[in-house]
Amino acid sequence: MAYYPDWVSDDYPPEKIDFGRFDWIDFAFAVPDSTFNLSWDGSDDAPDTLRRLVQRAHASGKRVKLSVGGWTGSTYFSSAAATPQGRTTLANNIYALYLQFGLDGIDIDWEYPGQGGNSGNGVSPDDSANFLEFLRILRSTLPPDAVITAATQTVPFADSDGNPMQDVSEFARVLDWVLLMNYDTWGSSSDPGPNAPLSNACGNSTQGSANALSALQAWTAAGFAAHQLVLGVPSYGYLSRSTDTVLQTRALRRRRQSSGASRDRHWLHRQRQRQRRRRSPVPAALEWFSSLADVLPGAVRVKNEDGGSDDGQVQFRELVKQGVIQAYSSSPAATTPADGSSLHVDSTDASNSTDGSTTTSSGALRLAIENAEPRSLFAGDKGFVRMWDACSSTPYLRSAGAGQVVAYDDPVSLEMKAQLVRQAGMRGVNVFDVHGDTDAWDLTDAVRRGLGLV
Repeated sequence: MAYYPDWVSDDYPPEKIDFGRFDWIDFAFAVPDSTFNLSWDGSDDAPDTLRRLVQRAHASGKRVKLSVGGWTGSTYFSSAAATPQGRTTLANNIYALYLQFGLDGIDIDWEYPGQGGNSGNGVSPDDSANFLEFLRILRSTLPPDAVITAATQTVPFADSDGNPMQDVSEFARVLDWVLLMNYDTWGSSSDPGPNAPLSNACGNSTQGSANALSALQAWTAAGFAAHQLVLGVPSYGYLSRSTDTVLQTRALRRRRQSSGASRDRHWLHRQRQRQRRRRSPVPAALEWFSSLADVLPGAVRVKNEDGGSDDGQVQFRELVKQGVIQAYSSSPAATTPADGSSLHVDSTDASNSTDGSTTTSSGALRLAIENAEPRSLFAGDKGFVRMWDACSSTPYLRSAGAGQVVAYDDPVSLEMKAQLVRQAGMRGVNVFDVHGDTDAWDLTDAVRRGLGLV
């Protein structure tokens, strides 16, 4: 599964998707307005793009859902769900689009019931209860074979007191599955952390519930069966202007930290990330480096989607395109890029703590790559070194000369996440988003290997 955002259609038309690698595509986003009508987020060409997407998918025997809402599109969910009339109006408008485009399902991406989310969102302590009533109306409005899903946080919906609900089993009766959005955990920061942790392997993360394993445990404990859970994984990482040598997941160190609740996947829209920060001094050994503005002359710097180099999202394909990572098929020490430079990879645990590859949950889950060596390996280049954080089981790039750190996922970390999904009996994996992968489908194929599909 993968999301296809309408705003990427100019650079990445739906005809580029290899539908043989996917079962479902989520087209994002239709956005409710103040009268609960639906408009398109990102592109005036969205209707035509969606028609082409559905046509190509159906020709390949694959299915398409329309995702409604999103981080910047959840403003009016609370008011729509608050009354029977609002629920019915929104459900009918969704049904109209379902029929118009010949869809196979609907994905509700309300970010987030009972919590503020993006600035300007309506919010009420009754949101989650009202959301359930809306989903019941939507289920009765759509055809019986229509799939209905929801994109959620790694913890269950907020109860009226703001804490995660202990019992969401009634939601499991009306939803086919929920997507656990296990990304945007830390964002950009001068002391960056992982974007999409597999687990809290070191046991001391300041966001201990924001990882794939904890999400699985929280949702199953609250009443969802594992086969109704889909793990959301990113095809992008976060760029940070930083001199840190390790990713900061520790509760023992005071650090500047971005909000785990900030799910800004609209970097192309230049949306500001919502962040909470705590001050942390620059390590004494690095003070000289800060005085040089963190950049050495001639150093290659990673650029984000807007061309900036201090913060923001960067797609995996862009890391490859910009040349700061390169694929190798054997030992990196024996591989030389065409320009004669050397590739740089440190596969050891840079976190100086427990190896996340042997994380267990009461002995039930062993998270390890089954094959001796994954098929798609990428090492750092142009001054960047690929490091590994075993606390989160994710890689990161760092360049002392550029003064940059990129926390991201690659084929190794995504294959590990997919293996968790397979071993736990979860429904599958959904990538946000499809255009962040390489033309060779390195990320998608890694997920498929982890799921045992190739």
